[in-house]
Amino acid sequence: MDIPRIFNIAESAHRIHNPFTPEKLAALGAALRLEAGTRVLDLGSGSGEMLCTWARDHGVVGTGIDLSRLFTEQARRRADELGVADRVEFIHGDAAGFVSDQKAGVVACLGATWIGGGVAGTIELLARSLHPGGILLVGEPYWRQMPPTEDVARGCLAGSISDFLPLPELLASFGRLGYDVVEMVLADQDSWDRYEAAQWLTLRRWLQDHPDDELAKDVRARLIAEPERYAACTREYLGWGAFALMAR
Repeated sequence: MDIPRIFNIAESAHRIHNPFTPEKLAALGAALRLEAGTRVLDLGSGSGEMLCTWARDHGVVGTGIDLSRLFTEQARRRADELGVADRVEFIHGDAAGFVSDQKAGVVACLGATWIGGGVAGTIELLARSLHPGGILLVGEPYWRQMPPTEDVARGCLAGSISDFLPLPELLASFGRLGYDVVEMVLADQDSWDRYEAAQWLTLRRWLQDHPDDELAKDVRARLIAEPERYAACTREYLGWGAFALMAR
């Protein structure tokens, strides 16, 4: 059980597997007004940077679950590095359908709403592990500006234009599901650059070290195509944000 190997390769040097900088992740933690001892459940926790830094900075405790073996091991090492391994744990597993026996004050899914079949299903899933009065945290793309064609939408790695909403409509959709939006922190083009462009150096160095690997041709093709695709499509049209929700 693991994510496709090429994603492990491309993001192997990332601490944050979303278009957020460390500063934006810290701003999100501060915006939520986290109290020491708050339990956080992070479904699709990646390399654990959110849980680890929030445990260090705010004294939260919690659990992260991720499908990538590599990222889960990186998360455990990060917890050791920051001295918070006694407060957070990371489990290699499938977050789809996961419900915790121990209710949390914050339940998050940042950038992996496929675990619930989309935003609505993921919110329903997260709510099953949440304390009454707690906060759901959802990370999701939106259109900064509408793509002019379906080809441009696919260049943003969407299946079609209809896959995402403009920001006002996304915010309104949370209300229709019965939630108040109580905070948000949005990516910008710089944080998108740090997420996307950082992959290119990782891919190039991997190619130098693994020229005869069975994935070398795929990695080379990705490295050639990604800068132009990203600059023409994702950077111009796609936004991303972390949205804090509370049930009405």
